[in-house]
Order: sequence, then C-alpha cells, then structure tokens
Amino acid sequence: MVISENTDNLKTLAQWIAGGFSNYKQAQANPSLYAHIHIFFRPLPFEFFSGIGFYSEQVYDYDLWSPYRQGVHRLVDTGDHIYIENYALKDSILYAGAARELSILRTITPAILERRHHCSMVFKRDGERFLGSVEPGNCCLIQRHGCQTYLVSEVEVTESTWNSLDRGMDVNTHEQVWGSEYGSLQFEKSQSFASELVLV
Repeated sequence: MVISENTDNLKTLAQWIAGGFSNYKQAQANPSLYAHIHIFFRPLPFEFFSGIGFYSEQVYDYDLWSPYRQGVHRLVDTGDHIYIENYALKDSILYAGAARELSILRTITPAILERRHHCSMVFKRDGERFLGSVEPGNCCLIQRHGCQTYLVSEVEVTESTWNSLDRGMDVNTHEQVWGSEYGSLQFEKSQSFASELVLV
C-alpha cells in the first residue's frame, strides 16, 4: 500500500513540475529585490531514462535564449521519498532553448550528461504540497566567488506554484556566500507540459 501511494505521489509530482513557471508578480511587487525569472521543466521522452525525466532551464525574462542554469533530472521512487537525480550537460549552451523548442530538446542524449553527485533533491508529500531539499551531508559542492561552497536548497511545489531558496554556504565557516538574501523565489505556473508525460 505504501509503495502504491508513493507511486501515485511520483506521478503527481511529475505532473505538477511539468511546465513553465514565472515569478512575474514577485518581481513586479519588488523590482529592486527580484529579477523577473522563468523556470521551465520539459519532460524528456520516456525512453531517455526508461522512466520520468526532465530538462530544465532558468532564464531572465529579458534574455530567454541565454539560460543561467540548465540541467537534466531523473525521478526515482525510493519507496519512502521521491528522489530527483541531477545531471549537468556538457557544452550546455548548445541546448539553450530546449525547454521551449522540441527540435532542440530532441538533440539531448544521455551521452552528454554528467551526474552531479551528492546534489540530488529529496521530496516528500505534505498534504497538498511537496517539500524538497538537497540530500543530506553538505556534499553538493560549488566553486563560487573564489571559495568552495556547499548548496542548501529548499523547494515547495504545489499544483500551480514552485517556490525555491538556493544558498551557497562556505564549507569552512558555514556562512552564506551566494544566493538570495531576501527569501524564496515565488513562481506561478504559466503553462503545463503534463500532457507530454508518459506515466506507467
């Protein structure tokens, strides 16, 4: 029964993630604190991972063809949590726009991926939302501003929203080096790609 329920949660999370999100309202309300950003999670063909996978982009509204973050994600049912593996793309700029142009998306293959070890996200359902965070251990390392940092990421997903807070903490002092200083980015779903998912 638990496995069945979690499988349903996996499908639900995939359907909620599949889409384009914008923090337009947040940026309009506080333009000096928040840039207008779009996040896209475009489903990959089922055959890519023999399961549910996504290509993602984060872009500023004024420059949609120059994403500042790209990734590929594989959803895994662990029986208790939903585990999202994260992958980087080699020569990622070659795939800019793939979240909006399927012709570009089709050029992405498993051969151009590099696993981001220790950087998976762990999600658990909490009522009408999913809460996610980086896998424990403080081992998702990112070199930024001349020092080694570890990623602290917290995400809340509902059927129509995506709220996230990413921060980089110094591995020695544990003080924040980069990331939002004004709270989470608050996105609303502007389009859905759920119809492209193959849920078996």
